[in-house]
Amino acid sequence: MSRRALRGFTLFELVVVMGIVAVLMAIAIPSYKFVTNSNRIASEVNGLLGDLQFARSEAIKEGQSVSVCVSTSGTGCTGGTAWQNGWIVFSDANGNGSVDAGDLVLRTQSTFSGTDTFTANNSMTAVTFNREGFAAGLPNGALVTLHAATPVSGSTRCLSMTMVGLMAVQLYNGGTCT
Repeated sequence: MSRRALRGFTLFELVVVMGIVAVLMAIAIPSYKFVTNSNRIASEVNGLLGDLQFARSEAIKEGQSVSVCVSTSGTGCTGGTAWQNGWIVFSDANGNGSVDAGDLVLRTQSTFSGTDTFTANNSMTAVTFNREGFAAGLPNGALVTLHAATPVSGSTRCLSMTMVGLMAVQLYNGGTCT
């Protein structure tokens, strides 16, 4: 064996490698934060979208009204437009948008663990789908907007709904959804 093979690395080589690693980390960490923020926002908005689509399909399948409402308890509607506090999907036999005796809770979503805000416009606290799949009593231009804890246009999404039951996630464009 040669004498060089037993010596190891020089201090200069170690400092150069540490410098290269530091530069790569400085580039990678902001990108990683953006990716994790984007995935969290997509998951949250798709959670509500999926539950609304489930409610619509259950209403059509069962032939009776099914509602989705803001709920902090997981057993009844608590009102308010802050959907980040959680929501429930329930069979709503009389279509009044609140859990009554005999109404069955089908799904629950607990409060978001982070500080993202998920707020509806037009004081929309519940969405009720009738047996044809139409959103009964939905305000015109119903929109639920999801803002990240640090709101920026790139991390904001809007969930729009129409009275005929169509739902879509839209990008936020500096004050409006497109």
